[in-house]
Amino acid sequence: MLCVGLTTVDVTQRVAEFPGPGLKVQSLGVEVTPGGPAANAARAVAALGHRAVLLTAVDGDLGGFARERLHPVEVHSVGEGPAVSAVVVRDRDGERTVVSRNAVDVAVSAADPALVAGADVVLVDGHLGAAAVAVAREARRVGVPVLLDGGSWKPVLDELLPLVDVAACAEGFELSEAELHARGVPLVVRTRGPRPVTWSRGGATGSQEVPVVRVRDTNGAGDVWHGALAVALALGQEVGPAVRWANEVAAVRVRHGAGDWVEGVGRWRDGR
Repeated sequence: MLCVGLTTVDVTQRVAEFPGPGLKVQSLGVEVTPGGPAANAARAVAALGHRAVLLTAVDGDLGGFARERLHPVEVHSVGEGPAVSAVVVRDRDGERTVVSRNAVDVAVSAADPALVAGADVVLVDGHLGAAAVAVAREARRVGVPVLLDGGSWKPVLDELLPLVDVAACAEGFELSEAELHARGVPLVVRTRGPRPVTWSRGGATGSQEVPVVRVRDTNGAGDVWHGALAVALALGQEVGPAVRWANEVAAVRVRHGAGDWVEGVGRWRDGR
């Protein structure tokens, strides 16, 4: 599995309630961990027992910290990073708020095409746009399916969407299913928080319920869901079972905090 995109270092503060403007609160706890859509997806892929390769930007001062904690993910860097994200999680329901610079100023160097040749699925999150497009083009050339983590609209998607085989989008993603199909995407999947995940392909549609669990931390749950979906697709599952599997893995993620979810996913996998 090759995951292409953003890595961050997340400073996560757990609070009883979100502070209002101008106020200070004491947190209930703090954790410092790797984050970012592609990095979280790669960590989930590895925790599920699949080979995970991450093409990202970790050449900055915090790069060593991120690389060490991303192990056993195989990390390849194409630029300066990671970015720092400030995450606040509300203790009673796991709701979170995030402030991050992401990778808007990162100059990206060329990616090694051999990374694509060794992949069974390529996952792109739309960050590090030049790298994502180059990898997706190579994946199309050699017949490796491309999965898009569509969290929000990014200008590079005008160029990237025609190269995407599966667009798995958040509820608030700006394009509709019809618009994504019109851009050349065969399979569109839509997550909707705790409500059923829906999909459409070739005129057929379907949905899959989301497990009801006690939520500790929702940050990164969608990223983990995408990593799990990529594994299911790599294993040849049809869309319904693949979405059900991804929903189950994401449910494990939200039951854990920033510092222990990877181990939680690994225990869940071993217990199946």
